[in-house]
Amino acid sequence: MPRLLISAAHKSSGKTTVSIGLCAAFRARGAMVQPFKKGPDYIDPMWLSVASGRPCRNLDYFIMSQEEIVAEFQRHSTGADISLIEGNKGLYDGLDLDGSNSNAALAHLLRAPVVLVIDARGMTRGIAPLILGYQAFDRNIHIAGVILNNLGGARHEGKLRAVIEHYTDVPVIGAVHHDRRLEIVERHLGLMPSNEAEAATQRVNEIGEIVGAHVDLDKLLAIAASAPPLPELLVRCPLLNPLPQAGEEADVSLRDAKTTVRIGWAKDQAFGFYYADDLDALRAAGAELVPLDTLHDPHLPEVDGLFIGGGFPELFMSELEANTTLREEIASAIENGLPVYAECGGLMYLARTLTWHGEKRNMVGVIPGDVVMHEKPVGRGYIRLNETGESPWPMLAGPSPVTEVRGHEFHYSSLDNLDTSGLKYAYEVKRGHGIDGHHDGIVYKNLLASYAHLRSLDSYNWAARFVAFVRGKAQEAEKPMDGRAVP
Repeated sequence: MPRLLISAAHKSSGKTTVSIGLCAAFRARGAMVQPFKKGPDYIDPMWLSVASGRPCRNLDYFIMSQEEIVAEFQRHSTGADISLIEGNKGLYDGLDLDGSNSNAALAHLLRAPVVLVIDARGMTRGIAPLILGYQAFDRNIHIAGVILNNLGGARHEGKLRAVIEHYTDVPVIGAVHHDRRLEIVERHLGLMPSNEAEAATQRVNEIGEIVGAHVDLDKLLAIAASAPPLPELLVRCPLLNPLPQAGEEADVSLRDAKTTVRIGWAKDQAFGFYYADDLDALRAAGAELVPLDTLHDPHLPEVDGLFIGGGFPELFMSELEANTTLREEIASAIENGLPVYAECGGLMYLARTLTWHGEKRNMVGVIPGDVVMHEKPVGRGYIRLNETGESPWPMLAGPSPVTEVRGHEFHYSSLDNLDTSGLKYAYEVKRGHGIDGHHDGIVYKNLLASYAHLRSLDSYNWAARFVAFVRGKAQEAEKPMDGRAVP
């Protein structure tokens, strides 16, 4: 499995743009590239998916076990000519003092050579101690090369190459000069999502041409091919082994035949934050995902359930409000018991109103509160939740109950004027903010709406639980009042 990890000395060094460019350049040469992104992120993977033509997969130390990370990597790398892992932040940055969840730790776990992207603006001789320091800090990490970024021109490049060659043994794999064409519009959650860029493919191809012209792709392929074999680790993964093992009495519902259920999937410019693995898990559990454009589709399709992920509803709140019939049909469906799962942007859409920059728009209205956007994040980072037992598809029951749910949040909005009389919450917040610093996951009839973003993994397979719940409700609806099955 040829592989490498693209990291950086610090955040905002240009590693995402370089990674996008490398994926596009390799793909243009006919190579099959499998991208991965370390940590919780939706936007970078969107661009990497466009560049590679394959869904980008997230590897996350906080949410996934090491066995799950290795299994996920092996599963999706099989058959690829090269697997490219884009790190987050700097090579040695992480939550823990010992660096156990850093990019370096991931490189060590996956035995992946590291290529360091260095923003070299204003640097000359000082680049040598930087590289030497990164080499010396952890001798278990193989820094196989550097890509210099944001160079001032050919003269600047020549000086840097001479310094690096003289003082270090690290090869320069590429040198990308400053070019405004490499800039991708940013906004409050990071890079602009590729699903909003009208010319995303054209833009990615242009980035690929520029990066490909300044980076030695053959050297990178050789570095990737030099990675040692991965250890053979067996892991029970919900996607590979979705059914429970013998003795797990709490999971009887998941043993039922996978009768296909239709689950609407909000997929448009307003809502596009979905992990590829979660979508796979939904399908593996027996869901047919039915795309729904909340901006333009006038009616809710015939579905057994609905999944509304995160995104930027505030940017399209006038269009969302204008689609009155769809909002009314979603509200009516929820009132009539349609199972719905909404994350962050989905919660915002289901609230009464959404206000941004002093402008207020009506939303679906089933959540008794008003969403207000702020200039700074309200909730940001990893979260730990405990289930309350109020979730429509709880994980508390059985011999091995889930005591903690891990995920992440990143929202600039708050839910204000919330009518808490009779309100039920699915989670107690142990780390993070959620809705009010103490609770998250509003439960109303068969709706669960939260600021939390979850991953469907072995520790908390929410996708299988949600599909089983949808299937159960659909089967209930097929029975007449006396309980006899419909022939």
